[in-house]
Amino acid sequence: MMRKTSLILLGAAAGAVLTLFATQPQLTLMGASAKAAAADTYRELNLFGDVFERVRADYVEKPDDAKLIESAINGMLSGLDPHSAYMDAKSFRDMQVQTRGEFGGLGIEVTMEDGLIKVVAPIDDTPAAKAGVMANDIITKLDDEQVQGLTLNQAVDKMRGPVNTKIKLTILRKGQDKPLDISITRDIIRVKSVRSKVEGDDVGYIRITQFNEQTTDGLKKAIADIKAKVANDKLKGYIIDLRNNPGGLLDQAVSVADAFLDKGEVVSTRGRNADETQRYNARPGELVDNKPMIVLINGGSASASEIVAGALQDHKRATVVGTRSFGKGSVQTIIPLGSGNGALRLTTARYYTPSGRSIQAKGITPDIEVKQDVPADLKGKTDTQGEASLRGHLIGDPGKEEKGSQSYIPPDEKNDKALHLAEDLLRGIQVNSAFPPNPKAPIPN
Repeated sequence: MMRKTSLILLGAAAGAVLTLFATQPQLTLMGASAKAAAADTYRELNLFGDVFERVRADYVEKPDDAKLIESAINGMLSGLDPHSAYMDAKSFRDMQVQTRGEFGGLGIEVTMEDGLIKVVAPIDDTPAAKAGVMANDIITKLDDEQVQGLTLNQAVDKMRGPVNTKIKLTILRKGQDKPLDISITRDIIRVKSVRSKVEGDDVGYIRITQFNEQTTDGLKKAIADIKAKVANDKLKGYIIDLRNNPGGLLDQAVSVADAFLDKGEVVSTRGRNADETQRYNARPGELVDNKPMIVLINGGSASASEIVAGALQDHKRATVVGTRSFGKGSVQTIIPLGSGNGALRLTTARYYTPSGRSIQAKGITPDIEVKQDVPADLKGKTDTQGEASLRGHLIGDPGKEEKGSQSYIPPDEKNDKALHLAEDLLRGIQVNSAFPPNPKAPIPN
């Protein structure tokens, strides 16, 4: 029996759950219909070969064979759904870095401005922060090479590198007459996917920005930090902010939901065949002492964040506040294609919430809808169209597909209506029939 190895993940990011798919030996006896299907397939492959050879021979300029094949592969996969794709070797490496949540680098968040690299902020306790890099610094050179002309990704690639290697940044800083040369030694940088604080002095706030390999550990630390700052009898509850979280790893979504549940199913995945169904369950021992919880979502909450919100909503463990989520209810498998050949990202299953809901092309409907006041110059520009608007998306339940949802979050916290409502509900300042969740109430659908 032959075997092939692949990596399972959720969403557009790579995962790290190893599974083995057994390939049955080919049978020598075939029915008439099977033979006809095989003949049709071979005929189509012959057609592809004919077209390929004609392009190679007659195109006005000599084409690159490798690019032709890659384009053909991309065309085949893009015809399946918006999330299946081919990743070349570099894209595959970048995806692995993203999902690991750590890499050798400097520790700065950057953006492109007027062809130059602008520092959004240095990350605390990283080489860049220790070397004195500041927000709004403009990076003009990397190791004396001009940044102008490079894309943002190319510049980021140059700043990343092996641990304990050095790089020189030439920086323009407001108030300084001359450029500054700062030499920095690269170190392990861990992407902080979880941030937390105490709102007022009695509400724990936890923001999860993505689901990478560091997320569950970051969540546990955030909960411990909040408990250390607020006495248990004073803590009113927790706000879990999943707004504009695009998702990530399936195992991290399960373990995050598990942190707030004592038992029961978190999510199930169902492939083409019935025997491919998998169920993921919470283990005994939730981490927040059964305190009241509110989950914030919006149109930018997708994939793994929808799994967490759906599980907590179905189990009546939390009240979901905000606007309808993105509606990505499918699972992708990353299949490496051998050394130097990149990987295949293929949609292999749909996922379902504990109550059996598919949120594909619909999303999670909040228990309490709260829309933000959007500035006039941003109206119509900040909404996400959702999964249902993507060409070739997997069809959701008939008659239940939904397009478009607000994803705006006010930059100033004092204008954040969803956050303020969550705090007021936890403190008892406002009352709503959806909080705390009623075990007998129907799930929004």
